[in-house]
Amino acid sequence: MHFISEELEHYVEQHCSSESDLLQRLNKETYQKVLQPRMLSGHFQGRVLSMLSKLIRPEKVLELGTYTGYASLCLAEGLSPSGELHTIDIKEELVNFQRKYFDASGYGKQIFQHVGPALEIIPTLDGPFDLVFMDADKENYIAYFHLILPKMKPGGIILSDNVLWSGKVVEPLQPNDKSTQVLLEYNQLLATHPKLETVLLPIRDGLTVSRVIY
Repeated sequence: MHFISEELEHYVEQHCSSESDLLQRLNKETYQKVLQPRMLSGHFQGRVLSMLSKLIRPEKVLELGTYTGYASLCLAEGLSPSGELHTIDIKEELVNFQRKYFDASGYGKQIFQHVGPALEIIPTLDGPFDLVFMDADKENYIAYFHLILPKMKPGGIILSDNVLWSGKVVEPLQPNDKSTQVLLEYNQLLATHPKLETVLLPIRDGLTVSRVIY
């Protein structure tokens, strides 16, 4: 779903910084070889992630939902020299695809891949995290949030993707639509949580920026 016209989206991309040649190649290969390529963050959102990461200069980043690694590389652009990015995905078949691009980027030694259910892996990871990007299965967003919040550094940022869910959040809820139901509850949780400052940005499919205010 396009929240602005495709013509305006193209104009926005033309007036953002360019993506690197490596990201362009990753984008192209994703569309050629991987199912559901629309899951890729893409040029505009990638530049937003990169800019936020560069402003934060995180020592430790956590990403839920690696896919082919495009967003991972954008987030890595802001890592401090000693920083680490830990990314979790359930799909083992994409690990080598991701690693090829991670190692070609110059951030390869700072990016750590974890394969398996995020609900099991998050408790094994040491914080505190300066920056978290949540872009995994929507039905577990609330569960992920409650695992992540205690591991956040004060002032840390939680980014949540797809929170507008193709506009379904403002449409009549279908009885069997668990993902939309969870996102409605999750969006309300972020907006009212006493330990967060939150702004929901209508970027692509919706991106929430939440700052931890312990």
